[in-house]
Amino acid sequence: MKKSISYWSFPGGLDGSKSVAEAFAEAKAAGFEAVEVCLSETGDVSLASSEADLARVKRAAEDAGVEIASVACGLYWNWSLTADDAAARSKAMDISRKLLATAAALGTDAVLVVPGAVDVFFDPAAGVVPYADVYKRATDAIGALLPDAEAARVVIGVENVWNKFLLSPVEIAQFVDQFNSPWVGAYLDVGNCMFIGYPADWIRVLGRRIKRVHFKDFRRDVGTAGGFVDLLAGDVEWPDVIKALQEVGYDGPVTAEMIPGYKHYPEVLIENTSRAMDAILGR
Repeated sequence: MKKSISYWSFPGGLDGSKSVAEAFAEAKAAGFEAVEVCLSETGDVSLASSEADLARVKRAAEDAGVEIASVACGLYWNWSLTADDAAARSKAMDISRKLLATAAALGTDAVLVVPGAVDVFFDPAAGVVPYADVYKRATDAIGALLPDAEAARVVIGVENVWNKFLLSPVEIAQFVDQFNSPWVGAYLDVGNCMFIGYPADWIRVLGRRIKRVHFKDFRRDVGTAGGFVDLLAGDVEWPDVIKALQEVGYDGPVTAEMIPGYKHYPEVLIENTSRAMDAILGR
């Protein structure tokens, strides 16, 4: 398993102001083998990025000696594939197609997709969409994206997030399996499992459907987004997680997604995360 870190983990990553080339160089210096880049509204990898722009990003990764593990996207919280508003759903489809094209241009074969949301836990004003509507719209959206994914040779990784949707590994497995396509899989977030289950269970149920993995840690006694903590500081049973990943034959990137970062000296987070991952991976 390749040790990877999310671009969002770097100071300036969430708002897209961090130079991707700098993030690649800093990740390499900290001992990471790969970086997950993130499609944003602005920045080096954005909705406006041209093929030439993305070629420069790809070269920067090569120059730094890191792989691009995958491409994530936080824009689905603003424009959901399952929103009641048809214009928002259309925008989310455009974002998804740009996401797939971006991954192909960067030479990676997986993207992170938030398939929809019943609600947005950090934005009550977003409203509530009935679960049945979310399921149908998500199914229709992913199905419509399959030709784009196949053409790009990029897998759509459906992530488990705090969206009150696909609340168990069995549900995610059924959701993925309905497409009967190699271009849809699961993007498993270990930390996000903790609120409602146990990551090793999710791994064993999802098995070969898992195309990418996020590492986060979480303290159950907090029970809110404030429960996300440094790797090894929470309640994730990391030996069980690694054993389960090995059992199902997962050997792809494992990406630390460490957000939010430290209030002071946030750059220290990168080194700390690297050391924690070395321990978790037995290096």
